Amino acid sequence: MYAARVTGAEREKLLRFMRQERYAVQASVTAHGAPQAAIIGVVVTDRFEVFFDTLAGSRKAVNLRHNSGAALVIGPAAADSERTVQLEGVADEPSGVDLERLLELYFSRFPDGRERQTWPAISYWRVRPTWLRYSDYSVEPPEIIELSGSDFA
Repeated sequence: MYAARVTGAEREKLLRFMRQERYAVQASVTAHGAPQAAIIGVVVTDRFEVFFDTLAGSRKAVNLRHNSGAALVIGPAAADSERTVQLEGVADEPSGVDLERLLELYFSRFPDGRERQTWPAISYWRVRPTWLRYSDYSVEPPEIIELSGSDFA
């Protein structure tokens, strides 16, 4: 069953699910079109932005600088879970006040990130979603919620 318009309660449910998961699979594409994926530690903002750190020379960072399109899958961490979020969006390297806001959120979940902040080759990435699908196959009928456009505001 697909939700036509996303309610405030559904938004909160999605955010709660996404925030309970510490890790996501992030996918990008090389300059030659080859796929690349990695597990990353993430935090999620109220606008469904996904934020993570990585080494500046990592494949994901190099790929995202070439092509800012990114995809992520969040969940399931539990073996018997049948829920997941698929997200597509545009990645950037935030700076200034935006970066500070995201870092505080990140450090609250990953305190060891403060130490990595001193590394000379650390970089920070935000993925702003353009499309998101939540799927819960543990209920009948399955619950499918899609967000796009103004749903993220």
